[in-house]
Amino acid sequence: MTESTTGTVPARDRRRFPGISSRAYEHPADRSALVALRKLNGFDTVFKALSALLPERSLRLAFLSESVRVGETQFPHLHAMLRDACWILDLEKVPQMYVQQDPMPNAMCIGLDEPIIVVSTGLVELLDEEEMRAVIGHEVGHALSGHAVYRTILLFLTTLALKVAWIPLGNVAIMALVTALREWFRKSELSADRAGLLVGQDVQASMRGLMKIAGGNHLHEMNVDAFLAQAEEYEASGDLRDSVLKILNVLPRSHPFTTVRAAELRKWSQSRDFQRIMDGHYPSREDDKDTSVTDSFRQSAAHYADAVRTSKDPLFKLVGDIAGGASDLAGDIGGKLRDKFAGSGSGSGSGGTAAGKDGATD
Repeated sequence: MTESTTGTVPARDRRRFPGISSRAYEHPADRSALVALRKLNGFDTVFKALSALLPERSLRLAFLSESVRVGETQFPHLHAMLRDACWILDLEKVPQMYVQQDPMPNAMCIGLDEPIIVVSTGLVELLDEEEMRAVIGHEVGHALSGHAVYRTILLFLTTLALKVAWIPLGNVAIMALVTALREWFRKSELSADRAGLLVGQDVQASMRGLMKIAGGNHLHEMNVDAFLAQAEEYEASGDLRDSVLKILNVLPRSHPFTTVRAAELRKWSQSRDFQRIMDGHYPSREDDKDTSVTDSFRQSAAHYADAVRTSKDPLFKLVGDIAGGASDLAGDIGGKLRDKFAGSGSGSGSGGTAAGKDGATD
């Protein structure tokens, strides 16, 4: 059962984004993958067929019987934040939310037909109101982007991989899918962090929440600038061996490292894209059907190219140097070939060369 956000207003004055498309805040790699999936003919039909195999009904019953459902009489402050988040991002139906007994701070959004948001008691006890508001906005962002479907599939495949681990080829095939989904999901977490900022509209609260998830409830012992400096040190430190270890360390994770998330969110909060959204200029949900897959992939490719070019990671710098060297070499060879053929196609003397150059320029 779901409820509507019609007639609700946020607990304090916050900017609302009527009809906002999830494309407004999605990370380029996340966005290109989602656009491509949504454009596939029969995609929805295939996943509806898979729903019989996925444990969605079982999950719903488990949360209903073992967790506390958030509402007007249970965790009402969380219920108010959830309604606020849905109102701000213009999500028509408010997802069901549950509080699950778990000392580890965690939250997730799962489900096929209707998303369910689950937060742990460890998270509720760790965060203050504004920090929690950003987390709930993060999960509502997952719901708006349609991430819950893929998250559910990831959970299902991870469980399945454990059950068929004794089958070598079967396990390899499933783990290949799991690894690919995890790579996508790590990018989707960066998207959802941005949605959380749009809901909370308090970048300091978002930073505090991420620091607490990393270091516990000891804010008096932590510093935002020092925490962000860790991300820069993590990216730039070490040699090529460390770069490989970073890749191996992140492969089994569904989330990016917390310092990296904080640095990415701070960077986006200072970007022109974020300011345009706050000024009311953002892509509309109504135009999602007209979204170009090619443009989305082009934006994703541009993002990765920029990441390689500006990264301080030793491996990325090496890749950038090699690519730059290859580009310079190709330019030199191309220039020499152009001059040679332009020169041989004209009369003798400097006039022929000049004419060739003019022709090449034109």
